[in-house]
Amino acid sequence: MGNVYVLDHPLIQHKLTYIRKTETGTKEFRELVDEVAGLMAYEITRDLPLEPVEIDTPVTKTTSHVISGKKIGIVPILRAGLGMVEGVLRHVPTAKVGHVGLYRDPETLKPHEYYFKMPTDINERELIVVDPMLATGGSANDAISSLKKRGATNIKLMCLIAAPEGVEAVKELHPDVDIYLAALDEKLNEKGYIVPGLGDAGDRLYGTK
Repeated sequence: MGNVYVLDHPLIQHKLTYIRKTETGTKEFRELVDEVAGLMAYEITRDLPLEPVEIDTPVTKTTSHVISGKKIGIVPILRAGLGMVEGVLRHVPTAKVGHVGLYRDPETLKPHEYYFKMPTDINERELIVVDPMLATGGSANDAISSLKKRGATNIKLMCLIAAPEGVEAVKELHPDVDIYLAALDEKLNEKGYIVPGLGDAGDRLYGTK
């Protein structure tokens, strides 16, 4: 059964405050999202297995530890998820990166996948799906379903902020997926925006409207 983790580290919460602020400009917003994603990477990789290795220090031989070859994949949901990739890669530079792009038909409300490119061995990797916001849960659920359809079995979801409605939607459809958040917000409003939220993450990352 998947769990929900809210990462309340002071550095994460401090930076998240500035991400939320209306007056934070595109450059600073982009840098802060990158930094918070990097800080969250520490927690989401906490359970990576280690193996002992013998090394020489300048003083003597000793046994130390390295990550035991577990394969990681980072999967941003286009386009806002791209803003979180480099922050994670900075700490896990050997990870492979896949991309999934989805849009929802405004009339039927059914998801349409317009882009999907993954490493060939996703069934062997621990995949971290990244998207700054988990609102209704629709995009996250569709992306996770797309990955499972191609053979992925080990998936985590990492978002900056989430609404309770989105968390419940993912837990219902994908109960095996752990969810990592910097904050669990109050609710969705009538327009589907997270409250208090941070506005539209994609627009704020890339300076669009």
